[in-house]
Amino acid sequence: MTDQNVFQHHLPQSLKNIIGDATWERTFEGYSGTHVFRLSSGNYLKIAPMDFYNSLLPEKERLVWLQGKLPVPQVLGFDHDSRHHYLLISEMSGVPTHDRQFENQQDGLISALAAGLRMMHSVDIRDCPFDQRLQVTIKEARRRLENKWVDAEDFDDERQGRTAQSAFDQLLRTRPKTEDVVFTHGDYCLPNVFIDPQTWAVTGFIDWGRAGIADRYQDLALAARSLVYNFGDAGVEQLFKQYGLDTIDHDKIAYYKLLDEFF
Repeated sequence: MTDQNVFQHHLPQSLKNIIGDATWERTFEGYSGTHVFRLSSGNYLKIAPMDFYNSLLPEKERLVWLQGKLPVPQVLGFDHDSRHHYLLISEMSGVPTHDRQFENQQDGLISALAAGLRMMHSVDIRDCPFDQRLQVTIKEARRRLENKWVDAEDFDDERQGRTAQSAFDQLLRTRPKTEDVVFTHGDYCLPNVFIDPQTWAVTGFIDWGRAGIADRYQDLALAARSLVYNFGDAGVEQLFKQYGLDTIDHDKIAYYKLLDEFF
């Protein structure tokens, strides 16, 4: 029996009632045992081990809170069995911004990415229950280090050959003295941002498990890294300018890239 058949067999009844006889197509399988299936209904089913450090409960909670605040998927169902969490979400309209059709349309792409950042960072944080400031994320980074969940072989090129411990020591040593807090996505990379390719309007954002109150550079750093990875570094300065930065804190850019090695 394949993994897909196993999941279908053990799917909680509450989700079976919603999914019905829709067919499943796997779109992602992570090293941690996380799976994403696109259903013939157009919806998506995410499955992750309950004991995995990135369980789906944080994402579900954030999606519920974000309804009406930002264009995000709707939570259609959430349940668990003895081993897994199951999150059923609606499909996002538009095209993810890492799509190759945008390779020669960098001006429009960067404008859309900057607009998405401004949209997200304008969310009112006064009643936000999700704290992702450094006092929280560094503690979580330490937990992941101690549990040997940090894969040093997957570090960015500039940290290849480093140990996870040495990277963590640097994280403590270079911690910024201040945080300019806004509501952040936490993993603002191009596959998580959807746009209308005709109008360049942002149509939605996905993968919300790390969202919350944090320094705006959490998103700026990962947006810049993702832009370079997908389309080269020519547009990074333009991204920051269109976002609205008069000056760029390159130390914070470097710091939040380092922090991301633990997540």
